[in-house]
Amino acid sequence: MADPLRPAARSSTSTYTITELAAEFDITPRAIRFYEDVGLLTPARAGRNRVYTHRDRTRLKLTLRGKRLGLSLQEIKQLVDMYDSPSDTAQQLQAFQVVLAEHRRQLEQQREDIEITLAEIAQHEERCRVLLAGPARRRASTTKTQETLP
Repeated sequence: MADPLRPAARSSTSTYTITELAAEFDITPRAIRFYEDVGLLTPARAGRNRVYTHRDRTRLKLTLRGKRLGLSLQEIKQLVDMYDSPSDTAQQLQAFQVVLAEHRRQLEQQREDIEITLAEIAQHEERCRVLLAGPARRRASTTKTQETLP
């Protein structure tokens, strides 16, 4: 699998095909077309072929990074669009911090919910072991009792 964080071995003036980007980032061309449909990528056209620039490749890399972080496509689009704007970098970073903080809060809540569920499962498993062991113990004690009877 290609490392999406590794810089491309091409110059910034190079172009890419959909197949090249798909192979580099280990995703399908269909996924790339989907990112186009939602406005994350805007390749040029050469006839019927899509032509991706270094900017498109960077946007795809940021999109995939956002997906790994668990961000929604809408959140990713807002963040990626900020990188294209000439506005203040501090404002972009503050907005990104807010998104990450909210995502962290959600993940911590999910982790807490998972830990509670796992504890409940452990209790049910233990109860099942006790119930399953109970009849076996009763059968064993009944057998011993019958053996001692005259």
